Amino acid sequence: MHLLGKPAAAGRLTRFGDGYRLQAEIRTRPGGFLLTGTVQGRPGRIEVFRAPAPRRFLLNNWQSWGPCQALDRSLESVAERMDGYSPWVFTPVPDVFRKAVISDSFLAWEDTLVGFLSSRVAHPYFVIEGGEVAGYWEFFGAEPADPIRLEPLVVLRGAPVEELLESYADLAGAEEAVRVPRANPVGWSSWYQYFTGLTGADLTKNLRLSSQGFPFEVFQIDDGYEADIGDWLTVKPGFPDPAGLARSIREAGFTAGIWTAPFSAAETSVLFGRHPDWFVSEGGRPKPCYKGWGKTIYALDTTHPGALAWLEETIGAFRRMGYSYFKVDFLFAAAMQGRRHADVTPIQAYRRGMEAIHRAAGGGFVLACGAPLLASLGLCQGMRVGEDTAPFWDPAKSGLQGPNAYIALKNPILRWFMHRRWWLNDPDCLLLREKDIELTYGEKALYARSAGLLDAMLIESDDLELVDGRGRDLLREAVSLKGGRPSVRGVLEDDFYLIESSGGPSGRRRYAANLSERPRTIEGQTVAPRSGLFLGSSPI
Repeated sequence: MHLLGKPAAAGRLTRFGDGYRLQAEIRTRPGGFLLTGTVQGRPGRIEVFRAPAPRRFLLNNWQSWGPCQALDRSLESVAERMDGYSPWVFTPVPDVFRKAVISDSFLAWEDTLVGFLSSRVAHPYFVIEGGEVAGYWEFFGAEPADPIRLEPLVVLRGAPVEELLESYADLAGAEEAVRVPRANPVGWSSWYQYFTGLTGADLTKNLRLSSQGFPFEVFQIDDGYEADIGDWLTVKPGFPDPAGLARSIREAGFTAGIWTAPFSAAETSVLFGRHPDWFVSEGGRPKPCYKGWGKTIYALDTTHPGALAWLEETIGAFRRMGYSYFKVDFLFAAAMQGRRHADVTPIQAYRRGMEAIHRAAGGGFVLACGAPLLASLGLCQGMRVGEDTAPFWDPAKSGLQGPNAYIALKNPILRWFMHRRWWLNDPDCLLLREKDIELTYGEKALYARSAGLLDAMLIESDDLELVDGRGRDLLREAVSLKGGRPSVRGVLEDDFYLIESSGGPSGRRRYAANLSERPRTIEGQTVAPRSGLFLGSSPI
């Protein structure tokens, strides 16, 4: 194992590279090392770690929708996921992503984990390069005026990989002084039933039904109310006044929630038409970021004073209307490479934008989605930790990376260690209705019980008229399973995990979650495909 090109050992070192000067300190810690330091100049891309690559490892993508999964070293690049959509969704370094297997923030295997504890300036990542794994800081060619702090690197060894993941999350949370709220929302969202066809009548009906035996605290309006992507304070024709909706939601006894994609604007939006200079550019023109809603979407330059003021005013306006739960989506856009008003890295630009949202939310709950994970520490209360779900399980219907219920559940299980150490984990919505859905009861129960035992946020997204007694009972069961301290075992296996919860209202619960297509056996008991089994006790 090498750190900054030398065999790993405690000490101080100075390194001069092409246009930069780096000073680092390596300290031993139980089972491993901690590397800290500063760099000055124009550092670009710096290798910090190199070691023989493990045969099998847990890979982590940099943002909410990207995979967290066990892979073999022989896997080739998975960059085809970028084709036809955007090179920026799953990585801020597409030149590397196209030709190699990348694990962002950390890489874990058997009894070893190597990981970065922050992403404030650089984007830290690992690459499988033949028979070796290398770790890098990417500074994107920025040239700060003062020395900048290196993202600390920790090497942990000598314990099961699941324990190392929890220790790593503890260290990163402490590094960024993360404070996680105690209250863990249960709520309703409009998206997976109504999508962009949402109407005021849909909201009125479900608001009335939400008060009839559902354990909701939050009632959230998702995409489908706005005139265009970027024009958040202007509603589409015929849609009710959002201030009036917020008032109705609050009068019904719920926290009012609203969705935006605050770093995105469509080519057709009034915002983009009036202020093209507010967007990340290339060659003197706004730079396309991704395709969505049948349009080209551009990324807000959060270092531009006018754009930043608009961002704060927009979120602040919703806060003054009475919304205090903000689902902010497609956040990766702010970290796209390109020219900005200020010479900062894309990571710094992203964090400036999130800091502005945090200020404008005025103490409200910020749920991040499509977000760079490590770079978001301390800047949100909740985080989507997986791909979008869907009203069907089968990955073959939409491709392995989703949307489908299988991959939407798998990622939150494998990212359990982030929960309450970095934020509250959002496993995406429960779908419990009986119509317009292909999920079996067993698949719904597997999703709901797993999410409850993981103490995750529970947001349902159905036309509540379509949820029968079994669906209501399953929701109540999932809520009753919350509140414990979750752990997961089997993260290097394929689709079969033991979820444990202890210290919560339901006591110690053990649940075998079989996400695979074949029966699995544990402690002499058979778990059917796409289903789960409580061990040692009966379901509530």
